[in-house]
Amino acid sequence: MRSEIIKILLENKDEFVSGEYISEKLGITRSAVSKHIKNIKNQGYDIESITRKGHKIIECPDLLSESIVKHDLNTKFIGKEVIHFDTTESTNDYAKKVAVESIDGTIVVSEDQTKGRGRRGRQWHSIKGEGIWLSIILKPDIYPHKAPFITQIAGASIVKALKKLKIDASIKWPNDIIVNNKKISGILTELGAEIDRVNYIVLGIGINVKTVDFPEDIKSIATSIFKEGYNVKRIDILKNILEEFEVLYLDYIQKNDKSSCIKICKENSAILGKNIYIINNDKKRKVKCIDINEAGNLVIINEDNDIEELIAGEVSIRGERDYI
Repeated sequence: MRSEIIKILLENKDEFVSGEYISEKLGITRSAVSKHIKNIKNQGYDIESITRKGHKIIECPDLLSESIVKHDLNTKFIGKEVIHFDTTESTNDYAKKVAVESIDGTIVVSEDQTKGRGRRGRQWHSIKGEGIWLSIILKPDIYPHKAPFITQIAGASIVKALKKLKIDASIKWPNDIIVNNKKISGILTELGAEIDRVNYIVLGIGINVKTVDFPEDIKSIATSIFKEGYNVKRIDILKNILEEFEVLYLDYIQKNDKSSCIKICKENSAILGKNIYIINNDKKRKVKCIDINEAGNLVIINEDNDIEELIAGEVSIRGERDYI
């Protein structure tokens, strides 16, 4: 009921909404409306209440709740259903549990994760209210071998969204987002499929937005948007990502068009033209990155001056001296 009241107030953001109108709209008593408004204010919403005029939202807290995410979200299907948690173990794990019965484009978002994880089962440092911990449930009609490219679509979408918000970010192919040579975001794509069809894809995105202190083992490689000098609301970042993602995703799924995504990835690459180390199991070798080709594969020159293509997911990448 509180989310419905918030939705009504957001839809009428520039004017007062009477308690009587809310009461009639939702089929509850005026007294119940007053109690809900009080509780909503306690959640951090700045609401002005004036006798005989009603209630008006002045400012929303930086929450990623259903009503706030959906308000003015300019998408066709991504984020039209929102599952919001105050805390959960892992948005990806929950999304996989509900993926089959969920509609295409449903998002799972949590203010906190207790067991957040990245690629290869690594723990993801996810503190309450300090980041965006998001999973998108997708149900494309594609063959399973085409699913990995969606990771690059997510990377391109994140960078494009951050650029719109004046945040200078780049991509460490294929799934890390970099600001000032440190990681602010990672992408984890998980697949539920049969041999010839995708049942669902869960696209997990973690973004450090406000975190200042990081554990000792990652402080040299991890940072946050705020720590690098940008003060941007999480909800603005999230909405921009969802909108940018949908455009690139539909290009790929409906038109088999990768070109816009690859163009963004190349123009905003953190590694093209650089020497890097690629790590595969226990083997580490130094190479030079020269291109991202039409398939989305990384093109490198190896130690023998031979050209190779790397497929996303096969290797890990580190910079020649630092993280990148």
